Amino acid sequence: MTREEQLLAAMVDAVDTLVDDFDLIDFLHQLCDRCNELLDVTAVGVMLTDPDGRLHLIAASDEHTRLLELFALQTDQGPCVECHRSGTARLNVDLGSPAQTAAFPLFAERARRTGFTTTHALPMRLRQQIVGALNLFQAHEQNISDSDARIAQALADVATIAILQHRTIVHGNIERAQLKAALSSRIVIEQAKGILSERWSTDLDTAFDALRHHARAHQLTLTNVCKQLIDGTLDTADIQRP
Repeated sequence: MTREEQLLAAMVDAVDTLVDDFDLIDFLHQLCDRCNELLDVTAVGVMLTDPDGRLHLIAASDEHTRLLELFALQTDQGPCVECHRSGTARLNVDLGSPAQTAAFPLFAERARRTGFTTTHALPMRLRQQIVGALNLFQAHEQNISDSDARIAQALADVATIAILQHRTIVHGNIERAQLKAALSSRIVIEQAKGILSERWSTDLDTAFDALRHHARAHQLTLTNVCKQLIDGTLDTADIQRP
């Protein structure tokens, strides 16, 4: 697909929140995929807030990024945390610059060890309501272009509208219920990733890709596939390797 077609597909993904079986986690992982496809970035992470305003990691493009984002939450450091607090974007943060990383030295050091040189954080907000942050990482020293920055913010905005729209459609209290379900699903998914990774003797990213592919191929939610793998109703032999 052309870049314009990929961007249009991302918009269509957001419209799919109108369906009854909308899968929040899969939608946000799809957002990560779209960012990787459309932007000159190495990795992507998505954080959402709970009703009390606390950030939680919901999706990441790979295992290394997931661990880095969890570290940011544990230490309460990083451009993503600052972006959520201020509601403004943090672009072209040089992780090797003491001046730019003075407020989050632990995160910067951990990010450099992970292999990243530059990071960007964009708010997921609609007017005054901030629902989270979209985090982009680069392994090469290059500022994000103005065009890519606009596309990244557009993707974050569309995702925000989709999430808020779905919360409103289902019921008024969906914010608490949806995030609680997403966090519970995240635990189930991590368990299934570990099981498949061990049985296949492969890495967690490969296992996760296989679970996502199986869910889509059989028109099942990712969470249900993982539950089936854990309780033994789904045999690993039935899952196609990437």
